[in-house]
Formats: sequence, structure tokens, C-alpha cells
Amino acid sequence: MQAQLIALDWGTSSLRAYKLGAGGQVLEQRALGYGIMQLPSQPREVNGQPCADGFELAFDEACGDWLRAQPGLPVIACGMVGSAQGWVQAPYCATPARVADLSAAMVPVHSVSGVTLQVVPGVVQNSALPNVMRGEETQVLGLLQGLPADSRNDALLIGLPGSHSKWVSVVEGRIVHFDTFMTGEIFAALSAHTILGRTQERSGAFDSVAFERGVQVAQSCDGDIGPLSTVFSARTLGLTGQLPGRAQPDYLSGLLIGHELRSLGEVLRARSKSTRLPEVMLIGNDQLCERYRRALQACEFPAVDVAAQATERGLWSLALAAGLVTDLTDH
Repeated sequence: MQAQLIALDWGTSSLRAYKLGAGGQVLEQRALGYGIMQLPSQPREVNGQPCADGFELAFDEACGDWLRAQPGLPVIACGMVGSAQGWVQAPYCATPARVADLSAAMVPVHSVSGVTLQVVPGVVQNSALPNVMRGEETQVLGLLQGLPADSRNDALLIGLPGSHSKWVSVVEGRIVHFDTFMTGEIFAALSAHTILGRTQERSGAFDSVAFERGVQVAQSCDGDIGPLSTVFSARTLGLTGQLPGRAQPDYLSGLLIGHELRSLGEVLRARSKSTRLPEVMLIGNDQLCERYRRALQACEFPAVDVAAQATERGLWSLALAAGLVTDLTDH
């Protein structure tokens, strides 16, 4: 099958490249460690010219051979590559945001190889405390494209676990609201730079019992005092012999995720003026989504599903809306 599009998911720590065929089918994919904060630094030739620009070098390594084999392929990218620290700054689109809004606001980058790369903007929520996302909006749109056509306009709650977890409300195919929790980054900081990490032992195996204990503490009356107090129990339970060092990382993970979901549930109930929590769809890596799936069930969210290939689908739908590709499956 001939390629129709090269799609890049270019974040802070990694670069994923996809060669997509008709209908967005993934023909080939690559993963490189060239996030925007760790680009290649060794100069070399690109398109017959000496080049020292890290973005150019990473771009050529990710997909230069694909472009040389099939010149003229359109290229699209999402993620932190469009941030102030990226290759080009793609200004945010304000909520509510649709596929058409994002595709119309893409910003071009003209590479030394003669290829024009279209960079997807992020989304800003101009509330009392502003909120932003960059890359997650493409995943959300991709999830929508993967749903049956008759359910794409339903109201949805989409969770994107990660260093900065996002919870996105979608109504009639538009991103209307989202909340951010720095759960993953706080976990990493507490484990690496506070006294809590001194007694932790990294075994590599997931301790589901310790994790679920942490979730339950966050949900209990003891959790009323908040995470700034309950996180100390990751140390005191160890000091009193109730929590071995190998169980402490997963207990702390469960505790922080439990507090995140407790706060999320309270906010959702207040907004909807209903005691009923919505069903959730998750986007993310399997291991992290499994943690959130367990925690969501413990926190009485009624149903959880995990989406696949959301980024690729989202990039294809944006390229389609921008006229970079044609959906041959319609003919």
C-alpha cells in the first residue's frame, strides 16, 4: 500500500513517527528518543547541506528516508514541537475546540530538506486559572474518530494519565473543558527528592494490594485531610513495619491517584449537580491505564474503556480536515 501521510507525535522526551496509508492505516512506525529537550547535537549533512539544527536532524532521522522514497508526502506533527521551546510556536486554540478549528490553525515549518511540516496547535482554556494542553487534543480527536458514527456527538469524559494527567469533557465532538493533575510528576518528585524515597525499594513488579490500599486511604475519611498530609503515611507505615519498602512505591502511586480521582469526582458532581459519575474512556500506555482503571472502579466510576491508536487517528483526521489527504475509503 502506498503511503498517504507522515504523522509525528513529537513530545518533550520522545518522537514517534508513523507512515500512514489510506484511511489512516499504520504502514510503519518508529520511536526515537529525540524529544524537544534532547535533540541530536552532532552536525551532519541534510539534503546535501551541512546542518547543526537539532530539529532538522531529528526530523531527517525520523522520516527522511520515507520522504526520499516517496517525495511529496504531506507531513503533520502534534505535541510539544509546537510549543515555545519547539521547532515553531503554534498558538493555542481556545475552548470549545473542534477538528476544524485545530486544522485551520496549523502552523507550517519549512525544513532544509524542502518539506513543509504542518504543526498542530494546542488548546487553551481561558478560565480563572488558565489550563492548556498540547498533544492531548490530538489524542482526544483520534478517540472520537474511533467511535461509531452515531456516538461521536455524545457527551464524553476522556482521561489521559501521565506526568500531567488530563480529564477532558467532550460535547458534540468539541473539547469544552479539561482539568489537569500533576500526579505523575509529583510522584516522581516525591520518590526522587524527598524522604519518602529513602525507604522505597524498586522491585519492578506491580504490587496491586499496596496500590489499592493507597487508593482506599485517599478515599477514606483519613483522606479528608488531603494529600499533603496523607503522603507522609508512605513513610510512617514503613517505620511501623506495616508496609515493606518494595510496596511503598505502589502505595504512594495509589494514594496520589486516589486523591486525584477523589477531587475529580467532587468537581464533576458539583458541575453536573448530580451524584452520578460518568463513564470514562482512557488513552495512554497499558500499564498506567491499568492503574487508573483499577482506581476508577474503586472510586465508583461506572465503566472504563481504553482507546487504541488515538494519536494516529487524530493526526489523520486533522490532515483530512486540512485537505492534506483524501479519504479514499469514501469512494
